Amino acid sequence: MQRVTRYAKSGDVHIAYQVFGDGPDLVIAPGFVSHIENYWDEPHLARWLNGLGGFCRVVLFDKRGTGLSDRVAHLPHMDERMDDLRAVMDAVGIERASLLGISEGGSLAALFAASHPERVQSLVLYGSFARFRHWIATDEAWNALMKYMDEDWGSGKSLPAFAPSKANDPAIQQWWGKFERLGASPSAAIALMRMNREIDISGILHSINVPTLVIHRTDDTLVSVEGGRELAAGIPGAQLFEFPGTDHLGFLDADASDRMLAEMEEFLTGARSAPVIDRVLATVVFEDIVDSTGRAGAKGDRAWRDLLEAHDKAVRRELSRFRGREVKSLGDGFLATFDGPARAIYCANAVRDSLGRLDLPVRIGVHTGEVELAEDDVRGIAVHIASRVANLGGADDVLVSRTVKDLVAGSGIKFEDYGTHTLKGIPEAWQVFRALG
Repeated sequence: MQRVTRYAKSGDVHIAYQVFGDGPDLVIAPGFVSHIENYWDEPHLARWLNGLGGFCRVVLFDKRGTGLSDRVAHLPHMDERMDDLRAVMDAVGIERASLLGISEGGSLAALFAASHPERVQSLVLYGSFARFRHWIATDEAWNALMKYMDEDWGSGKSLPAFAPSKANDPAIQQWWGKFERLGASPSAAIALMRMNREIDISGILHSINVPTLVIHRTDDTLVSVEGGRELAAGIPGAQLFEFPGTDHLGFLDADASDRMLAEMEEFLTGARSAPVIDRVLATVVFEDIVDSTGRAGAKGDRAWRDLLEAHDKAVRRELSRFRGREVKSLGDGFLATFDGPARAIYCANAVRDSLGRLDLPVRIGVHTGEVELAEDDVRGIAVHIASRVANLGGADDVLVSRTVKDLVAGSGIKFEDYGTHTLKGIPEAWQVFRALG
């Protein structure tokens, strides 16, 4: 089976990918480090990949900062990782594909499926989790991992944690050590794990509206089976295939490999009608001029109209720059949506700064949740939450919900606690944060 490494362009970053096999398209989102050419040097893994290629056209890629893809100056957050996945699909010419998320890559695949269901046929999650604590649950385990990465990364001595049944296999340990070295440098691996520690997508699982299969080994020693069970319980209609075994790297065992392939083949190639997509995960942004009525009265009709035109031009410029979708103008503000929360915050900060130069203070609310798509509008409780969050702010405040803060782990965006609030008409209390910068 011919395998050629090519590069897709995601912004200014080159993303390495390979395509092989025949059948419906399947894009694999890898674990926290990967190296798509080194995959094929391990016979068990090569056998498993060839098995996938027997019933799917498979697309492998290395996320930015890992493997053969470009190294980057800052940690890649989830928005950028979704951009990379989409860039690879575009480069291959894939409009819609199934996604296979492995381990930490499951969080990326799940978030992409919720945000872009029009591009996802179905979703398979193997050895994955919604919350990082299902991977590393204690400070003691975390400190031990950091020590290993700092002192022994590239030795392959972590193999017993990933595949205890292969702990005494020197050939596999040698390959695993090389995999570590080629996947990322020690410092990069440490930085990536610090970002991964912030992962929590539990709040958006209900927004995944594509057929989903969750595969997990009951005694997985690396990622607790509770992580897989939480995914299956939280994703509407998800199937859970749980089978015995301790090795997180299930493909290293022929029997486990065959069982996974059989489940995926039935799931991915069976006759399934695509769902009608009228709901999607989105980041909703409400922007509102502070005391617009008083300012209009003070300036007079003509001057106020000119200022509103400058306001609208500035907001639309930033929406275009950060790939936001203008839903509608509110007269003295805008309602917009984004496919990634970090990008929404960057845009909100840019809007605030641009309008500050016009001496026009605004308040902006940001929330990520499921919305109902209408012809020229979006509806749903997520829209109301974003509006209520915005209303809590004062001049030049960019306020975000806890959901947004959790989803931008690794972005470098700083926050300060704005307190817990009861939002009018919204159940429960909501923790709100002010985005800094």
